[in-house]
Amino acid sequence: MFGSSELGYRMLRKLRPRQDGSAEASMEWEYGLSYADTLRELLGDDWAVGLSERTVVDFGCGNGRGSVELSKAGAARVIGIDIRTDFLEAARARAEAAGVAARCIFTTATDIEADIVISIDAFEHFDDPAAILGLMRSILHPGGEVLLSFGPTWYHPYGGHLFSPFPWAHLIFSERALIRWRADFKHDGARRFTEVKGGLNMMTISRFERLVAESGFELASLRLVPIRALRKLHTRFTREFLTSLVQCRLVKQQVQSR
Repeated sequence: MFGSSELGYRMLRKLRPRQDGSAEASMEWEYGLSYADTLRELLGDDWAVGLSERTVVDFGCGNGRGSVELSKAGAARVIGIDIRTDFLEAARARAEAAGVAARCIFTTATDIEADIVISIDAFEHFDDPAAILGLMRSILHPGGEVLLSFGPTWYHPYGGHLFSPFPWAHLIFSERALIRWRADFKHDGARRFTEVKGGLNMMTISRFERLVAESGFELASLRLVPIRALRKLHTRFTREFLTSLVQCRLVKQQVQSR
């Protein structure tokens, strides 16, 4: 990593005068799945069976696209949670237009007990992912499950999202240089990766596994989806650099009786 933020900034300006979205567009994606496709990969073709009797929390719901999909698939109630009120307003409008507003709630928090908590393309953006896992656990029915799909993780070629104007740029240049480069075309005053719109918590696979182990959850399943073109090189040694998506099911740890 370039130690001098000044040198790094000047090199970024030379290599990419401004972000044109090409990096993120190239990821938009290799695995640009709908909620239904993602849940089919996690649970199988019968993923929607039983939804008519269940309360589902869509954690990090964004503009509500996934919440509407879940409602149309038959969920009894969908609670979309997001910290951004502009997203929540857009989600309410989307649900209304789709004719499912009566079964969808969009809010910044809930204490309603859920049968299933789903989070798609959001976990790498949570400012305090350990606290989020704790919150998910607190609203989950004892026999329920959490379904997560997110990526790319931090060591992926474009794991820096906006901060990856070319592969692994976010690992080559310092945070200060990248933030300064971003400030040339994004004027929100962010000074850290975690402060940008949507946030970026630099989540790695190993860190995620450690957070889960400390959360009171256990991994019922874990699938690491490799970068397609590099699938043959994807191993337990290269997984941090060559994984596009992390997909898993979490259940509450069972208390051992004595």
